[in-house]
Amino acid sequence: MNILRQGIVALTGVSVAAVLAIGASYAQDETNKPDKDRLPFVVINKNPYPSTYEPFPSVTVMIENATILTGTGEQLENASILMAKGKIVAVGTDLQAPYGTKIIDGTGKWVTPGIIDVHSHLGVYASPGHKSLSDGNEMTSPVTADVWAEHSIWPQDPGFSRAIAGGVTTLQILPGSANLIGGRAVTVKNIPSRTAEGMKFPGAPYGLKMACGENPKRVYGKKGGPATRMANMAGYRTAWIKAKEYKAKWAAYNRDYKAGKDVKAPAQDLELDTLMGVLDGEILIHNHCYRADEMVSMINMAHEFNYRISTFHHAVESYKIADILAKEKVCSAMWSDWWGFKLEAFDGIDENIPMVANAKACAIVHSDSPDGIQRLNQEAAKAWADGKAAGINFTRAEAFTWLTLNAAKALGIDHETGSLEKGKMADVVIWSADPFSVYSLSEKVFIDGALMYDRNDPATDWQSDFELGQNKKGAHQ
Repeated sequence: MNILRQGIVALTGVSVAAVLAIGASYAQDETNKPDKDRLPFVVINKNPYPSTYEPFPSVTVMIENATILTGTGEQLENASILMAKGKIVAVGTDLQAPYGTKIIDGTGKWVTPGIIDVHSHLGVYASPGHKSLSDGNEMTSPVTADVWAEHSIWPQDPGFSRAIAGGVTTLQILPGSANLIGGRAVTVKNIPSRTAEGMKFPGAPYGLKMACGENPKRVYGKKGGPATRMANMAGYRTAWIKAKEYKAKWAAYNRDYKAGKDVKAPAQDLELDTLMGVLDGEILIHNHCYRADEMVSMINMAHEFNYRISTFHHAVESYKIADILAKEKVCSAMWSDWWGFKLEAFDGIDENIPMVANAKACAIVHSDSPDGIQRLNQEAAKAWADGKAAGINFTRAEAFTWLTLNAAKALGIDHETGSLEKGKMADVVIWSADPFSVYSLSEKVFIDGALMYDRNDPATDWQSDFELGQNKKGAHQ
Protein backbone atom coordinates (compact mmCIF):
# COMPACT_ATOMS: atom_id res chain seq x y z
CA MET A 1 0.00 0.00 0.00
CA ASN A 2 1.51 3.33 -1.02
CA ILE A 3 1.78 6.35 1.28
CA LEU A 4 -1.29 8.09 -0.28
CA ARG A 5 -3.51 5.09 0.29
CA GLN A 6 -2.17 4.64 3.81
CA GLY A 7 -3.11 8.26 4.55
CA ILE A 8 -6.66 7.88 3.28
CA VAL A 9 -7.26 4.80 5.41
CA ALA A 10 -5.70 6.41 8.48
CA LEU A 11 -7.76 9.59 8.22
CA THR A 12 -11.12 8.07 7.35
CA GLY A 13 -11.06 4.55 8.63
CA VAL A 14 -12.44 3.50 5.25
CA SER A 15 -11.07 0.43 3.53
CA VAL A 16 -9.19 0.68 0.26
CA ALA A 17 -11.94 -1.31 -1.47
CA ALA A 18 -14.54 1.18 -0.33
CA VAL A 19 -12.45 4.10 -1.53
CA LEU A 20 -12.03 2.52 -4.93
CA ALA A 21 -15.80 1.85 -5.08
CA ILE A 22 -16.51 5.50 -4.29
CA GLY A 23 -14.13 6.55 -7.02
CA ALA A 24 -15.73 4.21 -9.52
CA SER A 25 -19.19 5.47 -8.61
CA TYR A 26 -18.08 9.05 -9.03
CA ALA A 27 -16.60 8.25 -12.41
CA GLN A 28 -19.84 6.58 -13.48
CA ASP A 29 -21.88 9.57 -12.32
CA GLU A 30 -19.65 11.81 -14.37
CA THR A 31 -20.23 9.62 -17.41
CA ASN A 32 -24.03 9.75 -16.99
CA LYS A 33 -24.19 13.39 -16.08
CA PRO A 34 -26.14 15.23 -18.81
CA ASP A 35 -24.00 17.59 -20.82
CA LYS A 36 -25.12 20.91 -22.16
CA ASP A 37 -25.72 19.54 -25.65
CA ARG A 38 -28.03 16.74 -24.60
CA LEU A 39 -31.56 16.79 -26.02
CA PRO A 40 -34.17 18.07 -23.54
CA PHE A 41 -36.40 15.51 -21.88
CA VAL A 42 -39.84 15.39 -23.55
CA VAL A 43 -43.01 14.82 -21.52
CA ILE A 44 -46.53 14.65 -22.95
CA ASN A 45 -48.78 17.25 -21.34
CA LYS A 46 -51.71 15.17 -20.14
CA ASN A 47 -53.78 18.16 -19.07
CA PRO A 48 -53.27 20.97 -21.58
CA TYR A 49 -56.73 22.45 -20.95
CA PRO A 50 -57.06 22.34 -17.16
CA SER A 51 -60.23 23.11 -15.27
CA THR A 52 -60.70 26.72 -14.25
CA TYR A 53 -63.83 25.90 -12.25
CA GLU A 54 -64.27 27.77 -9.00
CA PRO A 55 -67.25 27.23 -6.69
CA PHE A 56 -69.73 30.07 -6.51
CA PRO A 57 -69.95 31.98 -3.20
CA SER A 58 -71.79 30.13 -0.46
CA VAL A 59 -72.86 30.53 3.16
CA THR A 60 -73.21 28.02 5.97
CA VAL A 61 -76.60 26.32 5.55
CA MET A 62 -78.51 23.72 7.53
CA ILE A 63 -81.59 22.00 6.14
CA GLU A 64 -83.55 20.49 9.02
CA ASN A 65 -86.54 18.22 9.66
CA ALA A 66 -86.37 16.65 6.19
CA THR A 67 -86.47 13.11 4.83
CA ILE A 68 -82.94 12.49 3.55
CA LEU A 69 -81.81 9.92 1.00
CA THR A 70 -78.06 9.84 1.56
CA GLY A 71 -77.18 8.28 -1.80
CA THR A 72 -75.57 5.34 0.00
CA GLY A 73 -78.82 3.38 0.26
CA GLU A 74 -79.89 4.90 3.57
CA GLN A 75 -83.06 6.92 4.34
CA LEU A 76 -83.18 9.22 7.38
CA GLU A 77 -86.40 10.65 8.79
CA ASN A 78 -86.70 14.09 10.43
CA ALA A 79 -83.01 14.60 9.76
CA SER A 80 -80.74 17.53 9.03
CA ILE A 81 -77.77 18.27 6.80
CA LEU A 82 -75.16 20.95 7.50
CA MET A 83 -73.13 22.52 4.68
CA ALA A 84 -70.22 24.92 5.05
CA LYS A 85 -67.39 26.13 2.83
CA GLY A 86 -68.70 24.07 -0.07
CA LYS A 87 -68.58 20.77 1.82
CA ILE A 88 -70.97 18.56 3.74
CA VAL A 89 -70.13 18.95 7.42
CA ALA A 90 -72.64 16.55 8.96
CA VAL A 91 -75.81 14.56 8.29
CA GLY A 92 -77.99 13.24 11.10
CA THR A 93 -80.87 13.75 13.51
CA ASP A 94 -79.22 15.71 16.33
CA LEU A 95 -77.21 18.43 14.62
CA GLN A 96 -76.41 21.80 16.15
CA ALA A 97 -76.21 24.77 13.80
CA PRO A 98 -73.23 27.09 14.31
CA TYR A 99 -73.96 30.75 15.02
CA GLY A 100 -74.95 32.62 11.85
CA THR A 101 -76.08 29.51 9.95
CA LYS A 102 -78.89 29.98 7.43
CA ILE A 103 -81.64 27.55 8.47
CA ILE A 104 -83.97 26.03 5.88
CA ASP A 105 -87.05 24.26 7.19
CA GLY A 106 -87.28 20.93 5.40
CA THR A 107 -90.56 19.81 6.95
CA GLY A 108 -92.38 17.72 4.35
CA LYS A 109 -89.41 18.02 1.96
CA TRP A 110 -86.96 15.38 0.75
CA VAL A 111 -83.22 15.95 0.39
CA THR A 112 -80.90 13.98 -1.90
CA PRO A 113 -77.46 14.25 -3.46
CA GLY A 114 -77.39 16.05 -6.78
CA ILE A 115 -78.26 13.78 -9.70
CA ILE A 116 -75.34 12.73 -11.92
CA ASP A 117 -76.04 11.97 -15.59
CA VAL A 118 -73.24 9.83 -17.00
CA HIS A 119 -74.48 10.11 -20.60
CA SER A 120 -75.30 13.53 -21.98
CA HIS A 121 -74.66 15.43 -25.20
CA LEU A 122 -75.62 18.85 -23.87
CA GLY A 123 -73.36 21.48 -25.32
CA VAL A 124 -72.14 19.29 -28.20
CA TYR A 125 -75.65 18.82 -29.60
CA ALA A 126 -76.90 22.11 -28.27
CA SER A 127 -80.33 23.70 -28.48
CA PRO A 128 -81.74 24.81 -30.81
CA GLY A 129 -81.30 21.68 -32.93
CA HIS A 130 -79.51 23.25 -35.87
CA LYS A 131 -76.77 21.78 -38.05
CA SER A 132 -74.41 24.57 -37.03
CA LEU A 133 -74.65 23.29 -33.45
CA SER A 134 -74.26 19.60 -34.37
CA ASP A 135 -70.76 19.01 -32.99
CA GLY A 136 -70.98 15.59 -31.35
CA ASN A 137 -69.95 13.13 -34.09
CA GLU A 138 -66.72 13.41 -36.06
CA MET A 139 -67.87 11.06 -38.83
CA THR A 140 -64.69 11.21 -40.90
CA SER A 141 -62.94 8.05 -39.68
CA PRO A 142 -63.98 4.98 -37.67
CA VAL A 143 -61.35 5.83 -35.04
CA THR A 144 -61.19 9.44 -33.86
CA ALA A 145 -59.63 9.08 -30.42
CA ASP A 146 -57.85 12.37 -31.07
CA VAL A 147 -61.00 14.52 -30.69
CA TRP A 148 -62.17 15.82 -27.30
CA ALA A 149 -65.82 16.58 -26.56
CA GLU A 150 -64.88 19.61 -24.44
CA HIS A 151 -63.71 21.39 -27.59
CA SER A 152 -67.25 21.18 -28.98
CA ILE A 153 -69.12 22.23 -25.84
CA TRP A 154 -71.16 25.42 -26.20
CA PRO A 155 -71.64 26.63 -22.61
CA GLN A 156 -74.59 28.76 -23.74
CA ASP A 157 -76.71 25.66 -24.46
CA PRO A 158 -80.07 26.36 -22.74
CA GLY A 159 -80.23 22.65 -21.92
CA PHE A 160 -77.90 23.11 -18.95
CA SER A 161 -80.40 25.34 -17.13
CA ARG A 162 -83.22 22.88 -17.84
CA ALA A 163 -81.09 20.08 -16.39
CA ILE A 164 -80.39 21.85 -13.10
CA ALA A 165 -84.14 22.44 -12.73
CA GLY A 166 -84.35 18.64 -12.73
CA GLY A 167 -81.78 18.33 -9.95
CA VAL A 168 -78.76 17.48 -12.13
CA THR A 169 -75.53 18.85 -10.65
CA THR A 170 -72.89 16.87 -12.58
CA LEU A 171 -72.88 15.34 -16.06
CA GLN A 172 -70.54 13.61 -18.45
CA ILE A 173 -70.53 15.07 -21.96
CA LEU A 174 -69.63 12.47 -24.59
CA PRO A 175 -69.05 12.46 -28.33
CA GLY A 176 -71.72 10.66 -30.33
CA SER A 177 -71.77 6.97 -31.21
CA ALA A 178 -71.09 6.96 -34.95
CA ASN A 179 -67.52 5.76 -34.59
CA LEU A 180 -65.80 2.68 -33.21
CA ILE A 181 -63.80 5.04 -31.01
CA GLY A 182 -65.38 8.46 -30.94
CA GLY A 183 -63.08 10.55 -28.74
CA ARG A 184 -62.70 11.84 -25.21
CA ALA A 185 -65.61 12.56 -22.87
CA VAL A 186 -65.45 15.19 -20.13
CA THR A 187 -67.20 15.49 -16.76
CA VAL A 188 -68.58 18.93 -15.91
CA LYS A 189 -70.26 20.69 -13.02
CA ASN A 190 -73.64 22.03 -14.10
CA ILE A 191 -72.97 25.73 -13.60
CA PRO A 192 -73.23 28.78 -15.87
CA SER A 193 -69.86 29.55 -17.42
CA ARG A 194 -68.30 31.45 -20.28
CA THR A 195 -66.02 28.52 -21.15
CA ALA A 196 -65.99 24.73 -21.10
CA GLU A 197 -62.89 24.86 -18.87
CA GLY A 198 -64.93 26.83 -16.35
CA MET A 199 -67.37 23.91 -16.09
CA LYS A 200 -64.84 21.05 -15.94
CA PHE A 201 -65.03 18.96 -12.79
CA PRO A 202 -61.59 19.45 -11.20
CA GLY A 203 -59.53 16.26 -11.22
CA ALA A 204 -62.19 14.07 -12.85
CA PRO A 205 -60.66 11.46 -15.17
CA TYR A 206 -61.37 11.73 -18.86
CA GLY A 207 -63.62 9.15 -20.50
CA LEU A 208 -63.19 7.51 -23.90
CA LYS A 209 -66.33 6.93 -25.95
CA MET A 210 -66.52 3.65 -27.88
CA ALA A 211 -69.48 2.20 -29.77
CA CYS A 212 -70.56 -1.31 -30.70
CA GLY A 213 -72.97 -2.69 -33.22
CA GLU A 214 -75.30 -0.98 -35.61
CA ASN A 215 -74.11 2.62 -35.45
CA PRO A 216 -70.56 2.22 -36.82
CA LYS A 217 -71.85 -0.29 -39.40
CA ARG A 218 -74.56 2.10 -40.55
CA VAL A 219 -72.27 5.13 -40.79
CA TYR A 220 -69.24 3.46 -42.37
CA GLY A 221 -70.78 0.56 -44.30
CA LYS A 222 -70.85 2.70 -47.44
CA LYS A 223 -67.64 4.59 -46.67
CA GLY A 224 -65.23 1.69 -46.93
CA GLY A 225 -66.04 0.00 -43.64
CA PRO A 226 -66.43 -1.34 -41.12
CA ALA A 227 -69.58 -2.87 -42.56
CA THR A 228 -69.92 -5.87 -40.24
CA ARG A 229 -69.59 -6.63 -36.54
CA MET A 230 -66.47 -8.69 -37.22
CA ALA A 231 -64.95 -5.66 -38.93
CA ASN A 232 -65.91 -3.56 -35.89
CA MET A 233 -63.87 -5.90 -33.68
CA ALA A 234 -60.97 -5.85 -36.12
CA GLY A 235 -61.01 -2.06 -36.10
CA TYR A 236 -60.88 -1.84 -32.30
CA ARG A 237 -58.09 -4.42 -32.07
CA THR A 238 -56.02 -2.71 -34.75
CA ALA A 239 -56.25 0.55 -32.81
CA TRP A 240 -55.20 -1.09 -29.52
CA ILE A 241 -52.25 -2.84 -31.20
CA LYS A 242 -51.01 0.56 -32.40
CA ALA A 243 -51.56 1.98 -28.93
CA LYS A 244 -49.50 -0.81 -27.32
CA GLU A 245 -46.64 -0.13 -29.73
CA TYR A 246 -46.85 3.61 -29.01
CA LYS A 247 -46.80 3.01 -25.28
CA ALA A 248 -43.78 0.72 -25.64
CA LYS A 249 -41.90 3.41 -27.62
CA TRP A 250 -42.51 6.02 -24.92
CA ALA A 251 -41.57 3.58 -22.18
CA ALA A 252 -38.29 2.78 -23.98
CA TYR A 253 -37.59 6.48 -24.46
CA ASN A 254 -38.19 7.27 -20.79
CA ARG A 255 -36.02 4.35 -19.71
CA ASP A 256 -33.16 5.23 -22.05
CA TYR A 257 -33.19 8.91 -21.19
CA LYS A 258 -33.08 8.19 -17.47
CA ALA A 259 -30.15 5.85 -18.14
CA GLY A 260 -28.22 8.82 -19.51
CA LYS A 261 -28.59 8.12 -23.20
CA ASP A 262 -29.04 10.97 -25.65
CA VAL A 263 -32.25 9.80 -27.35
CA LYS A 264 -34.94 11.47 -29.40
CA ALA A 265 -38.54 11.29 -28.19
CA PRO A 266 -41.14 9.51 -30.33
CA ALA A 267 -43.37 11.74 -32.44
CA GLN A 268 -46.48 12.67 -30.47
CA ASP A 269 -49.77 11.31 -31.82
CA LEU A 270 -53.01 12.77 -30.39
CA GLU A 271 -55.06 9.68 -31.20
CA LEU A 272 -52.58 7.31 -29.59
CA ASP A 273 -52.09 9.62 -26.59
CA THR A 274 -55.71 8.99 -25.64
CA LEU A 275 -55.52 5.23 -26.22
CA MET A 276 -52.29 5.07 -24.22
CA GLY A 277 -54.10 6.90 -21.43
CA VAL A 278 -56.61 4.04 -21.32
CA LEU A 279 -53.82 1.44 -21.23
CA ASP A 280 -52.22 3.38 -18.37
CA GLY A 281 -55.49 3.36 -16.41
CA GLU A 282 -55.86 7.15 -16.54
CA ILE A 283 -58.81 7.36 -18.98
CA LEU A 284 -62.06 5.46 -18.41
CA ILE A 285 -63.84 3.50 -21.15
CA HIS A 286 -67.50 4.39 -21.70
CA ASN A 287 -68.86 1.95 -24.25
CA HIS A 288 -72.14 2.37 -26.18
CA CYS A 289 -73.23 -1.27 -26.44
CA TYR A 290 -76.71 -2.82 -26.61
CA ARG A 291 -76.35 -6.58 -27.07
CA ALA A 292 -75.13 -8.94 -24.35
CA ASP A 293 -72.91 -10.94 -26.70
CA GLU A 294 -71.14 -7.79 -27.89
CA MET A 295 -70.59 -6.59 -24.33
CA VAL A 296 -68.86 -9.88 -23.56
CA SER A 297 -66.72 -9.49 -26.69
CA MET A 298 -65.68 -6.05 -25.51
CA ILE A 299 -64.83 -7.43 -22.06
CA ASN A 300 -62.72 -10.15 -23.67
CA MET A 301 -60.93 -7.53 -25.76
CA ALA A 302 -60.24 -5.52 -22.61
CA HIS A 303 -58.59 -8.63 -21.16
CA GLU A 304 -56.58 -9.08 -24.37
CA PHE A 305 -55.11 -5.57 -24.15
CA ASN A 306 -55.11 -5.26 -20.36
CA TYR A 307 -57.43 -2.31 -19.77
CA ARG A 308 -60.70 -1.85 -17.85
CA ILE A 309 -64.16 -0.92 -19.08
CA SER A 310 -65.83 1.47 -16.69
CA THR A 311 -69.37 1.43 -18.08
CA PHE A 312 -71.54 0.03 -20.84
CA HIS A 313 -74.02 2.68 -21.98
CA HIS A 314 -77.61 1.98 -23.08
CA ALA A 315 -76.86 -1.68 -22.33
CA VAL A 316 -80.42 -2.87 -22.97
CA GLU A 317 -79.39 -6.52 -22.65
CA SER A 318 -77.30 -6.19 -19.48
CA TYR A 319 -79.87 -8.29 -17.62
CA LYS A 320 -78.71 -11.31 -19.67
CA ILE A 321 -75.13 -11.08 -18.37
CA ALA A 322 -75.62 -9.29 -15.05
CA ASP A 323 -73.54 -11.93 -13.24
CA ILE A 324 -70.62 -11.37 -15.62
CA LEU A 325 -70.86 -7.60 -15.21
CA ALA A 326 -70.83 -7.98 -11.44
CA LYS A 327 -67.75 -10.22 -11.59
CA GLU A 328 -65.95 -7.84 -13.94
CA LYS A 329 -67.00 -4.76 -11.91
CA VAL A 330 -68.39 -3.06 -15.02
CA CYS A 331 -71.26 -0.59 -14.60
CA SER A 332 -74.32 -0.44 -16.86
CA ALA A 333 -75.88 2.94 -17.65
CA MET A 334 -79.42 2.27 -18.89
CA TRP A 335 -82.76 3.73 -19.87
CA SER A 336 -85.79 2.76 -17.86
CA ASP A 337 -87.94 1.66 -20.79
CA TRP A 338 -86.65 2.49 -24.27
CA TRP A 339 -87.43 -0.44 -26.54
CA GLY A 340 -87.53 -1.50 -30.17
CA PHE A 341 -86.43 1.70 -31.89
CA LYS A 342 -83.83 -0.39 -33.72
CA LEU A 343 -83.21 -4.11 -33.94
CA GLU A 344 -80.45 -4.26 -31.34
CA ALA A 345 -82.88 -2.69 -28.85
CA PHE A 346 -85.53 -5.34 -29.52
CA ASP A 347 -84.70 -7.41 -26.42
CA GLY A 348 -84.87 -4.44 -24.06
CA ILE A 349 -87.08 -5.04 -21.02
CA ASP A 350 -88.48 -2.68 -18.39
CA GLU A 351 -86.93 -4.72 -15.58
CA ASN A 352 -83.37 -4.35 -16.94
CA ILE A 353 -82.11 -1.88 -14.34
CA PRO A 354 -83.43 -3.64 -11.22
CA MET A 355 -82.31 -7.03 -12.56
CA VAL A 356 -78.76 -5.73 -12.98
CA ALA A 357 -78.83 -4.22 -9.50
CA ASN A 358 -80.26 -7.44 -8.06
CA ALA A 359 -77.21 -9.32 -9.38
CA LYS A 360 -75.01 -6.95 -7.31
CA ALA A 361 -73.75 -5.25 -10.46
CA CYS A 362 -73.44 -1.46 -10.76
CA ALA A 363 -76.73 -0.12 -12.16
CA ILE A 364 -77.17 3.47 -13.36
CA VAL A 365 -80.04 5.44 -14.89
CA HIS A 366 -78.89 7.76 -17.68
CA SER A 367 -80.58 10.09 -20.14
CA ASP A 368 -78.86 10.41 -23.55
CA SER A 369 -81.53 13.06 -24.08
CA PRO A 370 -81.92 16.81 -23.47
CA ASP A 371 -85.49 16.06 -22.41
CA GLY A 372 -84.89 12.94 -20.31
CA ILE A 373 -82.17 14.68 -18.31
CA GLN A 374 -84.87 17.00 -16.92
CA ARG A 375 -86.71 14.13 -15.20
CA LEU A 376 -84.18 11.46 -14.40
CA ASN A 377 -85.80 11.08 -10.98
CA GLN A 378 -88.95 9.89 -12.75
CA GLU A 379 -86.96 7.56 -15.01
CA ALA A 380 -85.44 5.91 -11.94
CA ALA A 381 -88.89 5.70 -10.34
CA LYS A 382 -90.23 3.81 -13.36
CA ALA A 383 -87.38 1.30 -13.21
CA TRP A 384 -87.87 0.90 -9.46
CA ALA A 385 -91.61 0.29 -9.90
CA ASP A 386 -91.06 -2.20 -12.74
CA GLY A 387 -88.68 -4.13 -10.52
CA LYS A 388 -91.18 -4.22 -7.66
CA ALA A 389 -93.87 -5.51 -10.03
CA ALA A 390 -91.52 -8.36 -10.94
CA GLY A 391 -90.77 -9.16 -7.31
CA ILE A 392 -87.40 -7.37 -7.18
CA ASN A 393 -87.70 -5.23 -4.07
CA PHE A 394 -85.37 -2.32 -3.49
CA THR A 395 -86.05 0.54 -1.12
CA ARG A 396 -86.33 4.07 -2.49
CA ALA A 397 -82.99 4.86 -0.90
CA GLU A 398 -81.32 1.92 -2.60
CA ALA A 399 -82.84 2.77 -5.98
CA PHE A 400 -81.74 6.38 -5.69
CA THR A 401 -78.10 5.22 -5.80
CA TRP A 402 -78.77 4.48 -9.49
CA LEU A 403 -78.76 8.27 -9.99
CA THR A 404 -76.02 9.27 -7.58
CA LEU A 405 -73.29 7.13 -6.02
CA ASN A 406 -73.21 4.49 -8.76
CA ALA A 407 -73.00 7.20 -11.39
CA ALA A 408 -70.15 8.85 -9.48
CA LYS A 409 -68.31 5.52 -9.37
CA ALA A 410 -68.62 5.15 -13.13
CA LEU A 411 -67.00 8.57 -13.59
CA GLY A 412 -64.25 8.03 -11.01
CA ILE A 413 -65.48 10.86 -8.75
CA ASP A 414 -67.26 8.92 -5.99
CA HIS A 415 -64.66 10.04 -3.44
CA GLU A 416 -65.85 13.63 -3.98
CA THR A 417 -69.55 13.52 -4.78
CA GLY A 418 -72.54 11.23 -5.29
CA SER A 419 -73.57 10.87 -1.65
CA LEU A 420 -74.33 13.02 1.37
CA GLU A 421 -71.31 12.16 3.50
CA LYS A 422 -69.02 14.31 5.61
CA GLY A 423 -66.26 15.94 3.60
CA LYS A 424 -67.84 15.48 0.18
CA MET A 425 -68.90 18.30 -2.13
CA ALA A 426 -72.15 19.87 -1.00
CA ASP A 427 -74.07 18.96 -4.17
CA VAL A 428 -77.57 18.81 -2.71
CA VAL A 429 -81.18 18.93 -3.94
CA ILE A 430 -84.30 19.81 -1.93
CA TRP A 431 -87.42 18.20 -3.42
CA SER A 432 -90.99 19.31 -2.77
CA ALA A 433 -91.96 15.70 -1.98
CA ASP A 434 -90.82 12.12 -2.55
CA PRO A 435 -88.53 12.46 -5.62
CA PHE A 436 -90.00 9.23 -7.01
CA SER A 437 -93.38 10.93 -7.28
CA VAL A 438 -94.39 12.35 -10.65
CA TYR A 439 -95.69 15.40 -8.76
CA SER A 440 -92.38 16.15 -7.03
CA LEU A 441 -90.24 19.06 -8.18
CA SER A 442 -86.73 20.13 -7.29
CA GLU A 443 -87.10 23.32 -5.27
CA LYS A 444 -83.50 24.22 -4.46
CA VAL A 445 -80.23 22.95 -5.93
CA PHE A 446 -76.85 23.53 -4.31
CA ILE A 447 -73.52 22.91 -6.05
CA ASP A 448 -70.48 23.01 -3.78
CA GLY A 449 -72.75 24.59 -1.18
CA ALA A 450 -73.78 27.49 -3.41
CA LEU A 451 -77.48 27.92 -4.15
CA MET A 452 -77.52 27.62 -7.95
CA TYR A 453 -81.26 27.18 -8.49
CA ASP A 454 -84.31 28.17 -6.47
CA ARG A 455 -87.68 27.47 -8.06
CA ASN A 456 -89.23 30.26 -5.97
CA ASP A 457 -86.60 32.90 -6.72
CA PRO A 458 -86.45 34.17 -10.32
CA ALA A 459 -83.13 35.85 -9.51
CA THR A 460 -81.49 32.41 -9.60
CA ASP A 461 -82.78 31.57 -13.07
CA TRP A 462 -80.07 31.02 -15.64
CA GLN A 463 -80.56 32.59 -19.00
CA SER A 464 -78.32 31.77 -21.89
CA ASP A 465 -77.12 34.67 -24.00
CA PHE A 466 -78.91 32.91 -26.83
CA GLU A 467 -82.22 33.33 -24.99
CA LEU A 468 -81.95 37.04 -24.24
CA GLY A 469 -85.08 38.80 -25.39
CA GLN A 470 -86.85 35.50 -26.07
CA ASN A 471 -87.69 34.10 -22.63
CA LYS A 472 -89.10 36.04 -19.73
CA LYS A 473 -86.73 35.73 -16.79
CA GLY A 474 -88.39 33.81 -14.01
CA ALA A 475 -90.60 31.72 -16.30
CA HIS A 476 -89.69 28.31 -14.84
CA GLN A 477 -89.68 25.32 -17.12
